[in-house]
Amino acid sequence: MVSQHGIKLAVHLISSYFGDVVSKVCECLLRRGTLTLAQIVRFTELRKQNVINSLLVLGQHNCVQAFAIQQEGGFGEAPKIITQYIVLFDNIIHHMRFPKFVTIVSEELGKECEELFEGLLQHGRLSVNQLVDRHKQMSNQSVGLCTTLDALQGSFNRLVNARYVERCPAHEPFLAPPGDDETPAKKRGAKSAKRKQDSLELNGDAWATNKNKEVLWRVNFEEFVRRLRHKECIRNVRARLDNGAGVVLSAILEATRSEETKMKMENSVPLSMNTIFEEVMKSEEGRSMTLEHVRAILDQLGCDIPVVAIDETYSIDLKNIIGMAQNQEVESIVLKKYGREAYRMFRLLSKAGRLVETDQISNTTFVEKKDAVKILYQLWNDDYLQMENVITHGARQSQFLLWKVNNSTLWVQVLDDMFHAALNLKLRIAYEQEQEKEIMQIPREKLVGELEKRYKRFRKRRIVLESSLMKLDDALMLFHDF
Repeated sequence: MVSQHGIKLAVHLISSYFGDVVSKVCECLLRRGTLTLAQIVRFTELRKQNVINSLLVLGQHNCVQAFAIQQEGGFGEAPKIITQYIVLFDNIIHHMRFPKFVTIVSEELGKECEELFEGLLQHGRLSVNQLVDRHKQMSNQSVGLCTTLDALQGSFNRLVNARYVERCPAHEPFLAPPGDDETPAKKRGAKSAKRKQDSLELNGDAWATNKNKEVLWRVNFEEFVRRLRHKECIRNVRARLDNGAGVVLSAILEATRSEETKMKMENSVPLSMNTIFEEVMKSEEGRSMTLEHVRAILDQLGCDIPVVAIDETYSIDLKNIIGMAQNQEVESIVLKKYGREAYRMFRLLSKAGRLVETDQISNTTFVEKKDAVKILYQLWNDDYLQMENVITHGARQSQFLLWKVNNSTLWVQVLDDMFHAALNLKLRIAYEQEQEKEIMQIPREKLVGELEKRYKRFRKRRIVLESSLMKLDDALMLFHDF
């Protein structure tokens, strides 16, 4: 379920890209779930054609997916096929990450691949011929960018082989009714929505085409999320352990990238020691490592080291690494927001993973009890802690306050706070641009004197805001996507 500030952020993004009418349709789907065209028209009170156009725009940019289902008819009537629309929240939020995706493609595959890739980001879905035509038009505007058709096809193939682009699913695939063995409870609610999205992961020949019957392609967001997840895991072990751990983990993830079957792999694909060592040796940093050094690093990374080293395989617990990164992020938030004493107490409770009494917290963290109680209440009031009041009955009645970090609820709260902060940053960026829209329209060569100073101040503010948004999004992905 998407949080309230997550919905508001998604609606703002759609509004800024495609206008208020499209965002109204999007918000309706975000708040009400899967709907038919007639239901969207009724709930939004927009003209039918406006709703249709909005759905086409959202579909073109992979923010909404239509699908057909069979609906039981009335008494004596045959079943009928109806079309429903489901909003793809993650794809909407990914629009904020386009600069990150472009950077990955540029660094890994080069300029020509980057230019083709930007075409898909800009237009949502295109055929290969449409991509080539767009590239030709762009090349005509810049000297020296003309490229042969074969070279463009080669660049596109590199994007496909890297799994950065994928075929679009059919515009309106048919979602078969659930089997008879499914109970009514399984057909409803979150499981039903999950089933719908899983069923849209199509295979075979059910691909979307344009009017010329050419297969349409789109950006494969999941692959970029996987790559960024890998980078976060590597960054975390480098910072937490050492550079060698980062080298070994990077080698393992690169070697098994093509074998990963889903976006959030809990464990890396198992590899033999010989294969790991060969992969480590491919990097300049890894060539200085010995076999025993690599084996020791695998132990550091939490692998079970076999007693007898015969055909042993090693797998890294990626879920655990992400969990530790999430803990560190929340601890840093507590430190910045509440101070060092609160940080020590929160960290103690986070590591304990159970209810801890106030006196024990105070004694362990060396914080005066009255100050500890005040801080604990503040953290509890802001939903960072769970509190239980225990009363014991005996010769004398006693009362104890027990405290605990409940990750499952806290993570939801932290994520919503991050969506809220991201929305505020986007609104501030939009406000700054609106305030300085006149100066942005003046040619650069005419910006002199006070106008030039004003432009530089605006540019500096925008860079700071956009940089803050990108850093915040790194943390947001940690809790929402990884």
